[in-house]
Amino acid sequence: MEKTLPLFPLNLIVYPGEDLNLHIFEPRYRQLISECIEEERTFGIPAFINNKLPGYGTEMHVTTLHKRYDDGRMDVKSKGLGIFKLVNFENPVAGKLYAGGDVELVESGDGFSAHVDALAERVGRLYNLLQIETDYDPLVENFSYRVAHKVGLSIEQEYELLTLESEAERQLFLIQHLNNVLPVVSDMERTKQRIRMNGHFKNLDPLNF
Repeated sequence: MEKTLPLFPLNLIVYPGEDLNLHIFEPRYRQLISECIEEERTFGIPAFINNKLPGYGTEMHVTTLHKRYDDGRMDVKSKGLGIFKLVNFENPVAGKLYAGGDVELVESGDGFSAHVDALAERVGRLYNLLQIETDYDPLVENFSYRVAHKVGLSIEQEYELLTLESEAERQLFLIQHLNNVLPVVSDMERTKQRIRMNGHFKNLDPLNF
């Protein structure tokens, strides 16, 4: 399915279901957001990475106009709805200050996967190493989207995750990433422990030869 969206390129990745707070200050985006609020329209955030639009993005809905300043700036709350692929990009749209384009909406696949236990176990190990309290529910739909920003992915990796259409693929992607990251983090924690112990008296276990 294709539709036309006003577009707000950003150097970040937004996932379906994610809440995103935006401070709107540029005139072109003040116009875009004002029209979306007044006309109850959605807009798109295509990922802008390495000065390029690689093609995928997220359709967004403005949920709350939190504050409008006297000079026209706005603080708004928005939520990710679904993923799209850019068909064309027009900057600016005729008669407007902002960009827009036709997009192809990507159908969401099954939001659950049999790999969730393996992924949750690895996320838990990472958080334990980093001494971060867990605040996620592995039983929710599209669990991969809930933790994708919280496991140390680069923006390029976050974008790659955005392009994967099934939850099983996304969970396997994150499991492989964590398999690579966990040994590194574990070594770092051991190094920190050794640094902290340096200069302290140590209780050494006798070795049996």
